[in-house]
Amino acid sequence: MCCKICFQEHIIQTSCGSVSVIVYGDQEKPPLITYPDLALNHILCFQGLFFCPEAASLLLHNICIYHISPPGHELLGAAVVCPDDPILSVDDLCDQILEVLNYFRLGSVMCMGAMAGAYILTLFAIKYRDRVTGLILVSPLYKEPSWTEWLYTKVCSF
Repeated sequence: MCCKICFQEHIIQTSCGSVSVIVYGDQEKPPLITYPDLALNHILCFQGLFFCPEAASLLLHNICIYHISPPGHELLGAAVVCPDDPILSVDDLCDQILEVLNYFRLGSVMCMGAMAGAYILTLFAIKYRDRVTGLILVSPLYKEPSWTEWLYTKVCSF
């Protein structure tokens, strides 16, 4: 049996490290994957949409949501990033997304990303176009963001 909004966290080992994926809903329903902005997890990035009771109810009756959190962005228990750990490129992050889709045996999926997450999902759609049904891009970037751009955006939003 499932609670009102049920979810399960999966830690998936990929060739570029582990990735946390929070799955909301019935995995028999069509999949929607999300990817957050830099330094955010799915709650901080998408809470306005996915935690609104009306939207959550409508969405979870029709789709299954797979919130992918990049390494270091996990909800609980994120490991401290070691300076010796390799820095992942956007290509590495795209390959991680593909490995997540393969782990769950997902074919073609809808993708929703915000800011840097929208950029990464756009690159994923270009690289693996047969695995993407459509894109929902929230404030997409057209190039890799710098940390100063991200910080400026966060400071100005307060």
